[in-house]
Amino acid sequence: MQFAHDTRVALTGAAALVNTRPWPGSSEIDAAGEPTTDDLRTVADLRAFMDEWGWTGAPPRTAAEVEDVRALRGRLHRFWELDEDAVVEVVNELLREYRALPQLVRHDAWDYHLHATPSGAPPAARMAVEAAMAMVDLVRAGELGRLGTCAGEDCGGVVVDLSRNRSRRYCEDGCGNRAAVAAYRARRAAPTTSTT
Repeated sequence: MQFAHDTRVALTGAAALVNTRPWPGSSEIDAAGEPTTDDLRTVADLRAFMDEWGWTGAPPRTAAEVEDVRALRGRLHRFWELDEDAVVEVVNELLREYRALPQLVRHDAWDYHLHATPSGAPPAARMAVEAAMAMVDLVRAGELGRLGTCAGEDCGGVVVDLSRNRSRRYCEDGCGNRAAVAAYRARRAAPTTSTT
């Protein structure tokens, strides 16, 4: 199944956003009680994340915007946990909450695609609506099976498998490389048997 470019970007961006949060048991707590492994702690962190994953619109300016995006991660993570009917409820909830109004737009190097929030909307609103709109495409295509959990050992990351052969098993956090290196080392360490 081929998805529109904006759907692909929104899905991978939503997965990347979910994967910025610390996973239970994987984070250490600093003196202020904050997880030290959270990738979105400052406005600069959020700006860098948005640049890396192609989120457009007004850049974040305040710590409150960062907190709103951090809070959104758990809501988006539900897409990977729920069945179709429950996913639809979350999608509709997000679209209503942020008053999504789909419109065709063209900007930067992108040809016409859908936006459902103004470019000046807060980052959390834009991210929530873009993720919800991408989920609309997955649900309508019967492709929720494209959402999965990373097969990496001790990883709680989420995966969007948009490959033709549905072979993606690892998140963007290097888990696939670590698994390949571990398998290679295990093969090298295995005793060889002689055929004599």
